[in-house]
Amino acid sequence: MAGLEEISLMVQEGNFKEVERLTQEALDKGRLAQDILNGGLIAGMSVIGERFKRNECFVPAVLLAARAMKAGMALLRPILTDTGIEFIGKVVLGTVKGDQHDIGKNLVGMMLEGAGFEVIDLGTDTPSEKFVETVREKKADIVGISALLTTTMPQMKTTIEALKSAELTVKTMIGGALVTQRFADEINADGFGKDAAVAVEKAKELIGKG
Repeated sequence: MAGLEEISLMVQEGNFKEVERLTQEALDKGRLAQDILNGGLIAGMSVIGERFKRNECFVPAVLLAARAMKAGMALLRPILTDTGIEFIGKVVLGTVKGDQHDIGKNLVGMMLEGAGFEVIDLGTDTPSEKFVETVREKKADIVGISALLTTTMPQMKTTIEALKSAELTVKTMIGGALVTQRFADEINADGFGKDAAVAVEKAKELIGKG
């Protein structure tokens, strides 16, 4: 029977083909999808997250691990959906209107998934109305708002104000190369993640899972 530790190790190594093979093998042998998710995929991604936080590995390794995790998730997701998977929280992510940058956002999304969050990614150039609509529809716990340009950073404030005007009970997090804690405070964001690892910690903290 495919061991969960082996799946975790292959995630850490970024070996997506082996993760896919071992995940299928584990399912064929009767392993529960939830156990494979927690003990294999999330366990492996959590190790990478910790290494990344300690500067023991860098973005390329995280991206490879995330791709490997997604290969396993592709097999598990239909089963988990049918059985009602329990995520630790739900996050809506998006890059603000007028900004097409998404590498940082994508990395945060991958690591949030690796930490057990359900992630709804709105992509780039996202107007505040889309954030509001999606949060209301999906009943999200957190909104993650990304911007890379100084010219688009004001859209973060616009989005947070739109969420408050809509009277939605949701925590807001912001991030981007030029974003600071001071700016987060100025626009009344609930959290700021200076990198993907910190963003995951902050997300857990915001929903009381830290």
